[in-house]
Amino acid sequence: MRLFPAAVLFVCAALPGTPALHAQQAAPAERPVAESPRVCPLPTGAVTAQVRRPPPDPARTEPAAPAEIDISSDNAVLGVDGNATLSGDVRVTQGDRELRAGSVEYDARRNAFSVKGAVEYRDPLVRARGLSGDYAQSEGANFSGAEFELPQRPARGTAEQMHVGLDGVIELQRVTFTTCPRDDASWQIEARDISLDTQRRTGSGRSAQIQFKGVPILYLPYISFPLGSERKSGFLFPNVGHTTRSGAQLTVPWYWNARPNIDVTLEPTLYQRRGLDFGGEARWLFERQVGALRVNLLPGDDLAGIDRTRLRLDHRADFADNWRLRIAAEDVSDAGWFEDFAQGPEGTSIAFLERLAEVTYRDEFWRLRGEFQQYQTIDSGLAPEERPYARLPRLLANGAFNFGPNGLMSLGIESEIVNFDRPVGVTGWRLDAAPTVGLDLRGPGFYLRPSAGYRYTRYALDDTAPGTDDAPTRSMPFAALDAGLVFEREAGTHGQRRVTLEPRLLYLYTPYRDQDALPIFDTARPDLNIVQLFSTNRFVGADRVGDANQVSVGVTTRLFDGRTQGQFLAATFGQTFYFETPRVVLPGEPPSTRRRSDVVAQLALAPYRNWSVDMGLQWNPQSRDHERSQVRVQYRPDAERVLNFAYRFQRERLEQGEVSGAWPIGQRWNLFARMVYDLQDNQSLERFAGIEYKACCWRLRAVARRFVSSRTGERDTGIYLQLELNGLASVGTPADAFLERAIRGYTSSGLTY
Repeated sequence: MRLFPAAVLFVCAALPGTPALHAQQAAPAERPVAESPRVCPLPTGAVTAQVRRPPPDPARTEPAAPAEIDISSDNAVLGVDGNATLSGDVRVTQGDRELRAGSVEYDARRNAFSVKGAVEYRDPLVRARGLSGDYAQSEGANFSGAEFELPQRPARGTAEQMHVGLDGVIELQRVTFTTCPRDDASWQIEARDISLDTQRRTGSGRSAQIQFKGVPILYLPYISFPLGSERKSGFLFPNVGHTTRSGAQLTVPWYWNARPNIDVTLEPTLYQRRGLDFGGEARWLFERQVGALRVNLLPGDDLAGIDRTRLRLDHRADFADNWRLRIAAEDVSDAGWFEDFAQGPEGTSIAFLERLAEVTYRDEFWRLRGEFQQYQTIDSGLAPEERPYARLPRLLANGAFNFGPNGLMSLGIESEIVNFDRPVGVTGWRLDAAPTVGLDLRGPGFYLRPSAGYRYTRYALDDTAPGTDDAPTRSMPFAALDAGLVFEREAGTHGQRRVTLEPRLLYLYTPYRDQDALPIFDTARPDLNIVQLFSTNRFVGADRVGDANQVSVGVTTRLFDGRTQGQFLAATFGQTFYFETPRVVLPGEPPSTRRRSDVVAQLALAPYRNWSVDMGLQWNPQSRDHERSQVRVQYRPDAERVLNFAYRFQRERLEQGEVSGAWPIGQRWNLFARMVYDLQDNQSLERFAGIEYKACCWRLRAVARRFVSSRTGERDTGIYLQLELNGLASVGTPADAFLERAIRGYTSSGLTY
């Protein structure tokens, strides 16, 4: 069982760094880290000011010469010594600073103002009210019993003493801070002193205590935080939890804002039963490059008795002249990593980890790609001969050219050369090239695309069986004719609907070639669907090319709203008819004797307001059985309410039902739930339920989840708690991303109070 106690993360105005940026996995400079979500209204009387953007260089600049002071009041009594008593609506302005009071004493010798009664002060960053105060041109402003507001946040607080210096530094003594409105003190920060540097746009404080509902939940001897959207180095809020596999655990993250475009988050985690995991992530963002590196290192796992590691690198670099480099690689020390540390079936279902490095080029005519691809097998139950080949390297060149009026004639080529490598079995090189020529004839309501080409494949093999050809080849011509019509008419008693009928026909001819001597490196038979029905090869991968003398026929009909053009219905079905029975098969696959394929159909329906239905069917007309089907029904009246019902079936493989939803049960309460049930084995594969309470300036969410590992069949349970303070950040297991994946149609932003 996993348990993550809720806690409060004071980031935007208390703790260093910004975990919100880290949790979202965004590049360091892609979005502001202190961007506030929807928050409660500002306290009554708050002033919204235009905030100046910080300079690119965060270093402090020298303060400019003091601006001249302007004074206005209803009444003034001037003394012969230059001192003055101002009363009425007194306003003292200096640049973008303003002081207002009912009565002010002016000291000419010090060029200073003192206020014995209520006083108000504001500048672009802060607004303050005090019981008394003073202001000097050369010293700044001081207030006693101050209430202050930060309009940029928005946030508010109180301070026994407050000093606003001319250098832009605000010193606060005996401080409280919150983003809650004036009549709501659900949470607040209490600190002995806080310093706000408005030029550097940073703040720091000492002896801070976080209170929630009047209960202290965290003490911080020192705090450091950004005032604007800038990131700040320092410790983040610790996470504590418990798992059945690893025992109690504690994570103390530390955030390092190395440069404006580079940051590092160190996340050391102490597991009670395993030891210390030195985890962390580095991210970078340059003008043409973006990437992230994730590392976990757990030396000497006390439970497993081995060193545990995980490494993941994602990097993309765009170069001039349409060139791009992409690296996506992941590695774990052992096959049990995801079983021990994953938090759901999506982690335990990982069978392979990809390591890919590729360079691509794209322009108007050419698509070029060179790649190195390898896999780490996580599913240890797979036999060595069933594991995927590495492609070291793989080079592809695809071109498409159009000539003549309106691009009537087309020339194209698809080519590939690749080296397949694996510790067992046949390995070697494969060259595959297929040039084509075609016409694109189209007009109102029709298109006609005849094409023809020639495909040549050659191998250079190693480790073949004795007496077997180590350089087999295959060559064949092919031809296709793709044609379609679009009929359209108005429908309804007043022509308020528009209906279409779109028949399509694809004739394909590929002569039979005996391919039993060719190896199987990366070729498989995909599931049949509408897209595959109109494919020119019934296999994916170049090791097999299906012989074909066939015609695929399909028809689509759509129903639109004539005014809004919204689609009410889209229905498609189709089937392939074989003039000659296909003979090319994969090893171990029985030859087919059928003269027509299964019927495939798809339906997308929006029958009434907020309802939608998606259906798919694969039906065998010979046995009169359906091979595959799925039905999904969704009711989504608004962003806060969604219900999903689904059914999935695949003959002799799976039969599952699913129910999920998110629904408010009051002004402040939301419920979440999902269940996936195996109808063949009569057992639940995954189920979770959650509840959320939304107050004005905070939100609490709890989710309980139980799932079955898709690889080992073991069951695990997780309990996730998340407390979020509006305008600041959240602590605990981030549940938003998990819920968005699990509940179709759910978005966390739609459920924010």
